[in-house]
Amino acid sequence: MARTVVVTGSTSGIGLGIAKGFAAAGDTVVINGFGEKDAIEAACRMLDEAGAATVLYHPADMTRPGEIEDLIRSTAKTFGTVDVLVNNAGIQHVAKIEDFPPEKWDQLIAILLSSAFHTMRHAIPLMKAQGKGRIINVASAHGLVASPFKSAYVAAKHGIMGLTKSVALEVAQSGITVNAICPGFVLTPLVEKQIPAQAREKGISEAQVRDEVLLRLQATKEFVAVEDVAAAALYLASDAARSITGTHLSIDGGWTAQ
Repeated sequence: MARTVVVTGSTSGIGLGIAKGFAAAGDTVVINGFGEKDAIEAACRMLDEAGAATVLYHPADMTRPGEIEDLIRSTAKTFGTVDVLVNNAGIQHVAKIEDFPPEKWDQLIAILLSSAFHTMRHAIPLMKAQGKGRIINVASAHGLVASPFKSAYVAAKHGIMGLTKSVALEVAQSGITVNAICPGFVLTPLVEKQIPAQAREKGISEAQVRDEVLLRLQATKEFVAVEDVAAAALYLASDAARSITGTHLSIDGGWTAQ
């Protein structure tokens, strides 16, 4: 039976890769995020062709609690419930703390951390009503360790780790699991945008940013594949992972092993 899966921030990058994984499993997939109309339509076609039972796009802005509520409520109204919730929406801003724009801090915290609170508070009653559910928060290696010039991102990702643990304990007897995935650097549009910004900040070439900054701590010296992150999400959403909750799965090429 097809599950109903909501993936935030899924019009590109890791989120779209995760949505494709669930689509290939024959699930109903609700995607969300910003993008040009043609690109979003192409993403929906791709998911349909991958095997999704149904594909729906919802344009909720992850900085707006009312729109987030509508994302969950509209999904439940259309498909009956939410079986799997993947909180993936994310942006990045790189700057020294003294130069970090306060409005950027607020935006990152809203999208990376607060949005997950809002999706969960609306999805969990639906999951409790059916006695089961899976929540997967896409955190980061930066939820476990820090890097300079990313104060808001690191703070939010550390926060999502704590939120994951706390909510997992609350719903542990309701048939619901809550876990985090902590990828290392994946060559997504979000990461690609960091490369020139860090090159300017550090006064080095973009090639040096890739090799000496982004991949410096990944023991494999390779970017993590989107497909690997999607596979982890599919596993955590499976019945085989019923006893895994309140924890994280690192997919970081050995970064946090050091």
